[in-house]
Amino acid sequence: MRRAALQPEDVGVLNYGIRRVPGLRREELAMLAGVSTTYYTRLEQGLSTNASEAVIGAIARALNLGNDERAHLFNLARPGKAKRRTPVKPDKVRPGTLRLIQSMSGTPAVVMGRRSEVLAWNALGHRLVAGHLDFAAPETPSTRPNMTRLLFLDHHTRELYTRWPEEARRAVASLRLLAGKSADDHELASLLGELTLKSQEFAKLWAKHPVENCMSGLKYMHHPEVGYLELNFEVLTPPDESGHRVLLYAADPGTPAAAAVQLLQGASEIEAAPRRTANKVHP
Repeated sequence: MRRAALQPEDVGVLNYGIRRVPGLRREELAMLAGVSTTYYTRLEQGLSTNASEAVIGAIARALNLGNDERAHLFNLARPGKAKRRTPVKPDKVRPGTLRLIQSMSGTPAVVMGRRSEVLAWNALGHRLVAGHLDFAAPETPSTRPNMTRLLFLDHHTRELYTRWPEEARRAVASLRLLAGKSADDHELASLLGELTLKSQEFAKLWAKHPVENCMSGLKYMHHPEVGYLELNFEVLTPPDESGHRVLLYAADPGTPAAAAVQLLQGASEIEAAPRRTANKVHP
């Protein structure tokens, strides 16, 4: 919890008495936000869901929240109205998005669903992030890989990232942001439960409540076929309500990473050739 991570001196509060727990006391944060301790306690416990934007904003300022953390707080304080549960239809990639990533033969691309499940990848994206898995795995919901599950529970994926702790924190921060928008997502809750039970590292990171919308940056990899890679990544979000994200990787021109990606591209095209032949429709 963010309150536990703040020290009194961080926010200009006089430190007094012996503190039995780390961080700010509830009454101190309530004072900084200009609300009563009783009201703040009800908000923290989820017993009041009608707080005004001014109050939520005051609490965000008192906690020194960044933009992503502030948005996450508003999502938590304003949960959507409960809807009648309907059967969940298996998610699938849009045909146009699939055609787009398949046309980007020189750029590794992965399409992810709301919970970081892989809906599709192009040949180079598959070769880069999960060449040890079946290329067709995303086509069936029951075999569909999940990027966060792979990161914490698959040793091949763990070995891929040379800065694994950084990658793990980024993944948890993104998942925490998603969880704030999806309070009634039972599949997400199941994923969180599985990761918490099977990975102590995930459980520790999740308990720290990191929140960040990770849309771009660098990934540091050691690929089993081409060695060390430093790749830029960008996450593109389609302008619909699908929650899908297109993850793209790119190396700076003229770098060893760019040459390594070209080698992977050649290998992935050779591997993909039999699939293209099998999928041709003969007259």
